[in-house]
Amino acid sequence: MFNKETEDFIRKNYGISDKVIEMAERAEEELKEKFAEVDGITEYNQYKVLHAMQKNRLSDVHFSGTTGYGYNDLGRDTLENIYADVFHAESGLVRPQVISGTHALTVALAGNLRPGDEIYSPVGLPYDTLQGVIGIRKERGCLAEYGITYSQTDLLPDGSFDYKGIKDALTGNKKIRLVEIQRSRGYAWRDSFTVERLGELIAFIKEIRPDVITMVDNCYGEFVQTKEPTDFGADLCVGSLIKNPGGGLAPIGGYIVGKEEYVDNAAFRLTAPGMGKEVGPTLGVTASLIQGLFMAPQVVSGSLKGAMFASRLFENIGIEVLPPSSAKRGDIVQSIKMNSAEKVIAFCEGIQKGAPVDSYVTPEPWDMPGYDCDVIMAAGAFVQGASIELSADAPIKPPYIVYMQGGLSWHHAKIGIMTGLQTMYDKGLI
Repeated sequence: MFNKETEDFIRKNYGISDKVIEMAERAEEELKEKFAEVDGITEYNQYKVLHAMQKNRLSDVHFSGTTGYGYNDLGRDTLENIYADVFHAESGLVRPQVISGTHALTVALAGNLRPGDEIYSPVGLPYDTLQGVIGIRKERGCLAEYGITYSQTDLLPDGSFDYKGIKDALTGNKKIRLVEIQRSRGYAWRDSFTVERLGELIAFIKEIRPDVITMVDNCYGEFVQTKEPTDFGADLCVGSLIKNPGGGLAPIGGYIVGKEEYVDNAAFRLTAPGMGKEVGPTLGVTASLIQGLFMAPQVVSGSLKGAMFASRLFENIGIEVLPPSSAKRGDIVQSIKMNSAEKVIAFCEGIQKGAPVDSYVTPEPWDMPGYDCDVIMAAGAFVQGASIELSADAPIKPPYIVYMQGGLSWHHAKIGIMTGLQTMYDKGLI
């Protein structure tokens, strides 16, 4: 809640009206119990990360970087062991050479699939950029060019898994080698998956086809709950360090954790056959990656509270949101169905106004590579593209849904969301 000094400051410096302040205070008051739940999850995850660092005898000697081939990089190897322990996995690959979540997924897929294999999604179409990797949308160098095929089973209309369709696909198609499960919603109007729901799906798949690899795209989901997909049987779990696990401090990087065989296969694709995890210089970023992981539970906490706050604010003015503020969350993303391009653009302009970097810039829709329509992205981030920092983006097409995520602290997420709502009021769109 705001004290008088803070209220006066945000009125004067951010143009926040009494109406929006009252709405914000009401939403925060209504979320007290949910915020307390988040604090409990955060505390557990903080201790989990701390214990993994202590178990692996983390020392300042591990903060030094390597160049060239990167042989015998103690910090890199220790960080990968820490990740494996945090995720209760056999092995980890955590590298600054991985530039995004899509790149990490590409490495994992290409390392573990061969010509004639098939990727199967039991949760419908994957995120836009991965469509180009797989070959659903033809891009140069896609996996389809190497004889790797793709099939899917859509979710049922209520968002549940089509278990009959999944069973039919797995029993009827022996080409399926890897099951790719996207935890977050991408640009789809559906729930993200909690680890419990993922666990039910993975157990069902393994009962039918224990030979297939189950891989979870964990982007936006790390530390949202006390457990991760690998705790529920996922063979591989993949994500980006400029999202949740980098804690806002990682300047680059991605991770792959899971069964040692499959992680090693990915490493041979990332570097070279015969080299794998043995090479790869860290170039002085190891300390940031380690410290970012240490801070990640706290940063994710701020992002979660921001998402819940946005959900409640817009619920209270009759705008449809997903997930609702009362829901158990599987990721940090908040979807808001604006129903017009003007509302989407105004909200994104307001998010940008609340950013620490480039707050004076006005975001505009543009033809972004990897997408099938114009996309608007608001993000004044310390790390380019870091969606653990407060950001909002949307494809400019019906039903005009904006996807908001991130916030390095709860209070920054709060003011950014308020400036987004205030901009919509100022433009007469609400």
